[in-house]
Amino acid sequence: MKARYLLLNVSYGGILMRNISLFVEDAVHEDFLVALVQRVANAYNIEINIKVSSVRGGHEKVITELGEYQQDLQHNDEDLPDLIVVGTDSNGKGFLQREKEINQAASSLADRVISMIPKPHIERWLLLDAEAFKKVFGGDCSVPNRKRNRDRYKGLLLQAIHDAGVIPLLGGIEYTSDLVNAMNLQHLEQSDRSFRRFFRALQHRFENWQQIED
Repeated sequence: MKARYLLLNVSYGGILMRNISLFVEDAVHEDFLVALVQRVANAYNIEINIKVSSVRGGHEKVITELGEYQQDLQHNDEDLPDLIVVGTDSNGKGFLQREKEINQAASSLADRVISMIPKPHIERWLLLDAEAFKKVFGGDCSVPNRKRNRDRYKGLLLQAIHDAGVIPLLGGIEYTSDLVNAMNLQHLEQSDRSFRRFFRALQHRFENWQQIED
């Protein structure tokens, strides 16, 4: 495996430790998912251990290394996680096609996989909650319409941060966790279908774990 691994131990006072693997295509997906999964775990009082496999090289690289990851797990059942979250942009391909590719790459683990597939790019999600943006940066942002151009969303995010008087060192992605922790998640559910698909699937998994513990 060429993916970079990061181990994070997160304790929220739950009873049973749940092991969660995050398999993502870049640093923005990684920071977004780590922060969001931690928020959800806190809300459900579930103790979790997060392992991040952060791939560089885009969606195709994610699919290739996800297949290799599945093979590695087949030879080592002790490392089998309770949940695998795969984060990759739709990039104009659509949720169903991306999810099909993910499930095919991890076919033997399909019951443990949920997909986070922002449409069209995750940088758009970072601009969906104007109140959260204002809390973090002290300025306003506008929700951009959908176009299949990731550089456009990166540019809009960076411009909004600059307009708020903040000079980001990494193009604004270093504030991803802060934005996620400030977001009204119910508002994001209502604002974006691709977020709603993922967030409800994540909540459902935690609800099932909570019922088991109860």
